[in-house]
Formats: sequence, C-alpha cells, structure tokens
Amino acid sequence: MPGALAILIPPSAGKAPGGRGEPWAPGRSVLPALDDARARVLDAAGVSSTPTLPAIERYTGVLATELAWSTLPSGAKRRGRSSLLIATALLGFVGPFDAVPDHRLAMTDSLDGIGRLAAWWRPLLSEALALHLSGRVVWDLLPNEHAAAWDHAVVPARRRRTARFVAADGRSVTHWNKLLKGALTRALLTTGATGPRALAGLSLPLGYRLDPGSSSTELVFTQPV
Repeated sequence: MPGALAILIPPSAGKAPGGRGEPWAPGRSVLPALDDARARVLDAAGVSSTPTLPAIERYTGVLATELAWSTLPSGAKRRGRSSLLIATALLGFVGPFDAVPDHRLAMTDSLDGIGRLAAWWRPLLSEALALHLSGRVVWDLLPNEHAAAWDHAVVPARRRRTARFVAADGRSVTHWNKLLKGALTRALLTTGATGPRALAGLSLPLGYRLDPGSSSTELVFTQPV
C-alpha cells in the first residue's frame, strides 16, 4: 500500500465515563487477531460486560483535545480511520472507532493470571503489528510506557518516524509533550505527511517548528529562543 500511513499514539489518563455502546465483543475492531487476548484482559479487569464508547470519544486528555477529531476535515477523518492506532492497556492497539469500556488500567499495571500488562502484550502486539503495518510509513509517537508493549523492530527503520520536541533552553520537552503530539497528529492526518518535507512549514503550539537538520526518521521540533 504505497504512501499508506500508520500513526501510533498513547491513550490518556483522562477518560469520558460510562458509555452508550454495547459491551465489547470480538470481531468489531481493527487487529481482530488480538480478540482472544482482549477477552482475557477484559475478564481479568472485570469490565467485559460494561458499556463502551468509541476510542476517539473515550480518551479525553490533552493529546485528544489538541487533535480535536470532531473538527478535522473529512479527508483527514478518512485517513484517521485507516491509519490511527491508540495504545491501550486494556485492548492493545485500537482504532478510533473501536469500542472501549471505561477503565483505569495502565501498561505498568498487573492483573491476576496475566501479570504486568506491557510484558504480556508485547509478543502479541509485535506479531499483530508486523502484519498490520507492513508497507506503511509508521509515525511512532508513543512514550516509553507504551513503547514497551511492542517491538518496534518489526517495522524496518527506514519506514519508522519518531518526533522529539526541544525547548528553547535545549531540554527535551516533558510538560507540553502531549499537547505537541496532539497537534502533530492532527497535522499528519490533515497532510498525509510521510516525512519532513511535507512538514517544513508547520507551526505547532508555542512556536515549535521542524528543525531543518532533522533526519528523515527522527524529526526534531524546536522552540525559538
């Protein structure tokens, strides 16, 4: 699939409560090969029969707010449906309209009979993503907690893109990281960018712009002094 994208983003600690959708069921999500594993985690977490929301509505944190899915142009939404993957401790990776129960699990948590979720998911997600991401340019915007749940080596280095944000004082950004990733995700969905050339004129919040010295695989965005 030439030119196809995948964008991997984290969930958020902030979540919309409750739900209006039917409880999670197999066969209604991206990466259906994970459904047996998902059912195990749902049972262990005690949320297998609770109402759901689409992932894009469930996660309400800073990244999701800056992405502002509901205001995206129609073309960007179409691209998002096929390219956006949200990492979750409960269900592995999900698409924006996969049903997600309310939960408070993190990848660093453990469940009886499963153990630490990042370690348990890692071989399962690595195998599923090796197939799903084949031929795609992959924008990996995951923090360490979620990066630990899959082996990014299943994607050849030439097709994997990462982003780093460097503040005016030269330090890597921590506080505004999710805000900037949300804005970058919005730009990727809008432009379909597969590398730095398409992002050369992009201005992110707080004045961050692409460093022209960035490589094609690690893009560095810097704040003006």
